[in-house]
Amino acid sequence: MAAAAIPSVNKASVYSDYGKTSDVLKFDESIPVPEIKEDEVLIKVVAAALNPVAYKKIHGLNRCSCSGGKGGKQVKKFKVGDEVYGDVAEHFTEEPKKLGVLAEYTAAQEKVLALKPNNVSLVEAASLPLAIETAYEGFEIAQLSAGQSILILGGAGGVGTLAIQLAKHVFGASRVAATLSKLCVS
Repeated sequence: MAAAAIPSVNKASVYSDYGKTSDVLKFDESIPVPEIKEDEVLIKVVAAALNPVAYKKIHGLNRCSCSGGKGGKQVKKFKVGDEVYGDVAEHFTEEPKKLGVLAEYTAAQEKVLALKPNNVSLVEAASLPLAIETAYEGFEIAQLSAGQSILILGGAGGVGTLAIQLAKHVFGASRVAATLSKLCVS
């Protein structure tokens, strides 16, 4: 796939200070496209999902799905044109990250990205990282291992549906049972 020309500037919602979203979040049509480091990928953002807590506090923890872009010299997992998704998180620093996922282009470390599954749209992929991380970390804390049985509370929810799949196909649970609320029964 031929690489599309990458512009020097892009449109983005940006902030330069932490605070109330309506006070600090601004739309700017002339933000420089970020320069990438050797271990980063420049990605063209197609869809983005925000963690509700991060959105309210404007502290980053953003998820995205992307395609195209380019990679730094140390990037080995991806090539130009690959559709990827991942957790483009802002770590707590003295200053906010200059460009997150609410932009046409952003930079992310290769290690926080994964190839998008073929059976999932870019919009759907943007919603996955936080729910997958939540379920995965829960199983690690519980020390779930192959052959064990597990009960997943809230199996019809966003985290629950992914937890069922992870328990079966990644952690090797022999039996998976799940609950759901009366609201989920039609």
